[in-house]
Amino acid sequence: MIHIVFNEADIAVLQAAIEMDASLQGDVVQIKDDYAIGPVINIYETEGYQARKEFWKEVLEFSPYTEQLDLVDDKLTVHNLVKQLKEDSSLHVWIWMGQNQHDVCGYYWLMSQLKDLQGQVQVLYLNNLPFINEKGGIFYPSFLHQIQPKEFLKAKKLARPITLSEFEVDPDEWKKLCSDNAIVRMLEGGKKIANKEADYYDKPLLSVLSGDFQKLGKVLQNAFSKAKIVTGDAFLVWRLRQLAAQGIIEIQGDLAKGWKDLAVKLPGAASSNANAEEAENTSVS
Repeated sequence: MIHIVFNEADIAVLQAAIEMDASLQGDVVQIKDDYAIGPVINIYETEGYQARKEFWKEVLEFSPYTEQLDLVDDKLTVHNLVKQLKEDSSLHVWIWMGQNQHDVCGYYWLMSQLKDLQGQVQVLYLNNLPFINEKGGIFYPSFLHQIQPKEFLKAKKLARPITLSEFEVDPDEWKKLCSDNAIVRMLEGGKKIANKEADYYDKPLLSVLSGDFQKLGKVLQNAFSKAKIVTGDAFLVWRLRQLAAQGIIEIQGDLAKGWKDLAVKLPGAASSNANAEEAENTSVS
């Protein structure tokens, strides 16, 4: 058995569950790209793949994640996966999905390439299902890594083959999303993904800014905790850079030195808090 997940944090919890149940024994493989963000037109062709790579190169510039450009090779992962499945017809792959656009878009991208292996591919979509947290309370997880390893022993009962009908309908849905070629994709329930513009997260991101400079780390923390934004920090910083270039916000600090000393504020008001004193006096865009 091969387990497929879409987040690095999912690997450890699933491996812990495997140690508890021999029937789950198998390798855990991650699809690393975030297909809920960035261009996806002609994604299976060289030109589409290259356009996506250039997009991520721009987004990850100045970030702590620049080395990931060389680590993400989902095409090779799928090539090896298909090779294994064709060489061993008794081998099955389980695709694990949480209720979030990152996992669902990854599922669409992946399963569209596995139609010839129908019967060997199963899916476990933990969609709107209750689980027990560490304190014994009931909650509805959005991501696999939010689930206790022992709870996966119950979740495994949800495994079911991807049907022939799904292998017909789901790739068509993904093809339409790809042809629209939006920059942001959001989950609207079930497996329904909707395309959004690149500025989709701008309003909630701006809502955590003020007329005083705040360190970038604090801005990102508030974006996730208070504004409930559900995307990666690299994309949010890329949007902040875009907004700064448009004069909508101000950024202080030297991008070339990384994120640590950057500070952000809305324009106009004079900064008075401690963050302003800590920020460097070099403006960036």
